[in-house]
Parts: sequence; structure tokens; C-alpha cells
Amino acid sequence: MTNFVLIYTGGTIPETEAEQQEVMAAWGAWYQKMGDKVVDGGNPFSNSKHVTANGVHEGPGHDAGIGGYTIISADSLDEAAALVENHPQTKYGGAVSVYETFQM
Repeated sequence: MTNFVLIYTGGTIPETEAEQQEVMAAWGAWYQKMGDKVVDGGNPFSNSKHVTANGVHEGPGHDAGIGGYTIISADSLDEAAALVENHPQTKYGGAVSVYETFQM
């Protein structure tokens, strides 16, 4: 098994409390369906700094728009992508990028 980092981008914030509960329920159902394939449930991102050889700068760098992450395990990149194909993030105007990790 290999770990894969899911990076969440885009999406909309639900306007009503009922819509917020619907979104949270969809995420909860996805996590429950994934079971032990979830290595780290992740978190949303908030404030950021961008660090380069020229110093520390306010705000994100080239990755503006990243909203959070989750780490899952799967046998292959294709399997990982298939596991997130119907992710709630994609149903609410966002996207999920799947990155394979490797041991160093």
C-alpha cells in the first residue's frame, strides 16, 4: 500500500445551515465509506506564508486556492483516483488532486 495526498481546491461555501449540514453529512459518509484507507483525515487550511530564497512573504505562493488535504492509502494511483471519483468536494464546485507519495 502507498499513501496518497488529496489536495482540495475550489468549491463553494453553502449559504444556509441546511446546506452546510448536507455538505458535512456527505463528507462524513465519504470518510465512513473509506474506512481504514484514510491514513490522516486532514484539515482545511487557513492563513499561509510563502517562503523563498528571497525571504518570507504574506499569503500563498503558486498554490493559491488550496483548501485542505486528506491522506489515504491505496495500491496504485489509479485506485486512489477511483476512490475519490465521487468525492463530495467535486459535487460542490471543487476538485481533488491526487498525489502519490514515496518513502525516502
